[in-house]
Amino acid sequence: MSRNRLVIGTRSSQLALWQADYIASKLGEKYPHLTIEKKLMTTQGDKILDAPLAKIGGKGLFTKELENAMLSGEIDLAVHSLKDMPVEVPAGLQISAITKREDPGDVLVSPKYKLFSQLPQGAKVGTSSLRRKAQLLSVRPDLHICDLRGNVNTRLRKLEEENFDGIILAAAGLKRLGFGDRITDILDKEVCLPAVGQGALAVETRADDQEINDLVDFLNDCNTVICTTAERSFLNRVQGGCQVPVGVYGTMQQAVLKVEGIIASLDGSKIYRDYMLGQPEEAYALGQQLADRLLEAGGRTVLAELGIEL
Repeated sequence: MSRNRLVIGTRSSQLALWQADYIASKLGEKYPHLTIEKKLMTTQGDKILDAPLAKIGGKGLFTKELENAMLSGEIDLAVHSLKDMPVEVPAGLQISAITKREDPGDVLVSPKYKLFSQLPQGAKVGTSSLRRKAQLLSVRPDLHICDLRGNVNTRLRKLEEENFDGIILAAAGLKRLGFGDRITDILDKEVCLPAVGQGALAVETRADDQEINDLVDFLNDCNTVICTTAERSFLNRVQGGCQVPVGVYGTMQQAVLKVEGIIASLDGSKIYRDYMLGQPEEAYALGQQLADRLLEAGGRTVLAELGIEL
């Protein structure tokens, strides 16, 4: 290999830095001769913290600046939470590696209550995700759900300062930052299906940089790639971003792929849920088929109410 220096682009939040350092350490172990540098960047999503993501543009807010830096040759690769990545990657770029998934679930962090089921009537719960909000309201319409933006540390601080009874976060982020002990309850998938790609990291590169693409290929986890391919296909079919309450979760069970999905109304009063089984090599088609099934069941009407015509 001719290259001896690699520049990784990352957001500067604590979790983003953990993710970049994790990928850097894996690359360093495999290629000890490589000098790996990090370039810290601030994205639009990091700057606008006083509005829900659904109102300001959704997923691309956390990736665009990094992608521009890659296209201009400023950085060689970018590390993202896969769930932050839009389903359409800009021309000239590609996702070259998806790592083994950390716990993909959503969790409750509460100073007073040990279980989600113990939250009192009208409890004040914080989350910035329409997906979580819709699913939680479908099982507990009494909850008072408030927007909660910011990085993990900020959200944990707001839990105390703003007198929430509980907040809902991704298990993966808490565990990666050493806050696993703050988790009070892991939400059952029957209550809350995860976001697309939740718990997995994506390594994005220039499509024509074969040397870098070969270099990062070993980071791919086969099962996670299969499951998230189905999930991203589902999201693509329903044109889902942060503005749409959808959840989808793929699992491999003895060489069979199971994909489970939901489309919900914002208030959780209408929820369409189903699953399909198939072969791993059918992952993309399976995601599309499941989406079509849910759209026909009533999901299309829900999306139309949100201004999305399919």
